Amino acid sequence: MIETLISSKTRVKLLLKFFLNSNTTAYLRNLEEEFGESTNGIRIELNRLENAGMLDSKFEGKKKIYKVNTHHPLFVDINSMVRKLVGIDKIFETIIQRLGDLDKVYVVGSFAKGMDGDIIDLVFIGNVDNAFLMDLIEKAEKKIKRRIRFITYTSTEFDYEKLKEMEVSPLLIWSK
Repeated sequence: MIETLISSKTRVKLLLKFFLNSNTTAYLRNLEEEFGESTNGIRIELNRLENAGMLDSKFEGKKKIYKVNTHHPLFVDINSMVRKLVGIDKIFETIIQRLGDLDKVYVVGSFAKGMDGDIIDLVFIGNVDNAFLMDLIEKAEKKIKRRIRFITYTSTEFDYEKLKEMEVSPLLIWSK
């Protein structure tokens, strides 16, 4: 759908990469491997987004590291658009608001890294009725046309550091 508005597939990938998770950083060669595209095409789009003030950059040695500019006037709007594109807005409507005694929800996996995919991986923390959650997940999957994988933890058994150690790049999307 967004491809109708933005004709550059590389730009769409970059928007997903940086605006879905504002803590994401990347450099050109890393993006080349991840996107499977030429560095020239990626460089052009990075320069456009940086010149527009949407991305900031800094040098670490010889690498130019890019990160989203969260102070840009359009950051909130683009972040919202990307979340809608991915379906996170429908996950809020269909699952999180109805689930009850929930403390936090994280996106992990490819979407937390800012990459598009067919599967959204979620971690729910709180007192969750898994049967009810399965019902809500089924409804959400139909709405967003993506598969949702999940794991649940109670507040006492959840350990954020272990989640980070698993290199799943947790992205907090909801908190009580």
